[in-house]
Amino acid sequence: MSHSNVAAVIPVHNRVDLLAQLLATIHRQTTSFAEIVVVDNASSDGAPELARSSGCRVIPMGENAGFARAVNRGWRTVGAPWIAILNSDVELDTCWLERLLAAAANAGFATGKILNAANPRLVDGTYDLLSRAGCAWRAGNGEQDLDDARCVIPIAMAPATACLFRREVLDRLTGFDERYGSYLEDVDLGLRCLCAGIPGVYVPGAIARHRGSATLGRWDSRVIRLISRNQLILISRHYDRALFRSCLPAILIGQLLWGLVALRHGRFFAWLAGKIEGLREFRPEGQPCPELREFLAASEEEIRQRAEGPYWRWYFRLIGRGKPRAGSAEAH
Repeated sequence: MSHSNVAAVIPVHNRVDLLAQLLATIHRQTTSFAEIVVVDNASSDGAPELARSSGCRVIPMGENAGFARAVNRGWRTVGAPWIAILNSDVELDTCWLERLLAAAANAGFATGKILNAANPRLVDGTYDLLSRAGCAWRAGNGEQDLDDARCVIPIAMAPATACLFRREVLDRLTGFDERYGSYLEDVDLGLRCLCAGIPGVYVPGAIARHRGSATLGRWDSRVIRLISRNQLILISRHYDRALFRSCLPAILIGQLLWGLVALRHGRFFAWLAGKIEGLREFRPEGQPCPELREFLAASEEEIRQRAEGPYWRWYFRLIGRGKPRAGSAEAH
């Protein structure tokens, strides 16, 4: 086994069983981590004790401080030049770290293929894309897994589910924006990397398996409220006034459609509470960034071609961009 200059940072809130499975896969890596840091968001089921007994350094937050704040606290305490950010509900193939490091020599960050843990023949996600409406889609979600291990490609955004960042990039950009708490903080960081000219790579041969929303559940009211609020924070932070005006019809269509999805799942009031919270301080404050405009155009076209489901079908119909293939995936 070779050794690396990579520290793993794992925020955790309960689900000691999932943390145990992740740590087991970390210890089986062909390239070992220099340090494993578990940041505990006030777990009550023995997760920090398990982490310590497994050789991890544990940072207690004393409260459920959210994903962004916990990860920032973790990476700022280590000196390794690379930081692996891992959700506690993922498992890593044995070559995950080795393959990411090999492909990321000229990149600021990297991510691999994330498969659905319940059905590994399906892709959970790869890299992130963003519509003009401020709704994100994890590219490949719900697609059949393909044999594409050699197809390393440049990307703009890496999901924080399982990714690798240069420490100097996190230092330069001050890590995750803690206003988000949890959800879309990785999309925000990706957009800041984009406008700063920091490239990333997608490495499909580096495979992880993800259970998805294992702590709260995908349609938990708190999850929907935070996503609903954070979509507006994302637009407010990154869209300059001219971009916001040009995207306003798509924003209204996309956000209202997402409200209908929440209604279908019995979470309309959580969606509404998030929008009210996000609108209280909504002022487009982004600086003009030609790369962002180009990315939104290319990202939306890729979503149109690949995303499946009624949300995206109706979104593209209503904004006049045609109709993607039918299916079941939804936005966040």
